[in-house]
Amino acid sequence: MKTLSLKRNNDFLRLYRRGKSAADAHVICYVAPNRLGKVRLGLTTSKKIGNAVARNRARRVLRAAFREVLPQISGGYDIVLVARTKTTFTKSTALTPILTAQLRKLGALQSTKEV
Repeated sequence: MKTLSLKRNNDFLRLYRRGKSAADAHVICYVAPNRLGKVRLGLTTSKKIGNAVARNRARRVLRAAFREVLPQISGGYDIVLVARTKTTFTKSTALTPILTAQLRKLGALQSTKEV
């Protein structure tokens, strides 16, 4: 399944204000349902993360971890992932369980566990 991306500032602001959120030392996750029936992903990396190379790595790691979780998401959701300083030094395989737990807590994942 291909993920659409959030691009409009208005969409990001709506999620920050009205979306549910879960925080971790590696990533902050904002989730809100949408009426499109598709998953839209937005990534945020501030200059606090580091230089352009570090910010791009953080985005790449978040995208890879999200790709692993995506098949478990049912319905349409807007999701914003905010990178933190530790994100740059973490592998996507370590972020996948963190994202899974956050999305399950926020109600975006199917509650049944796959075997």
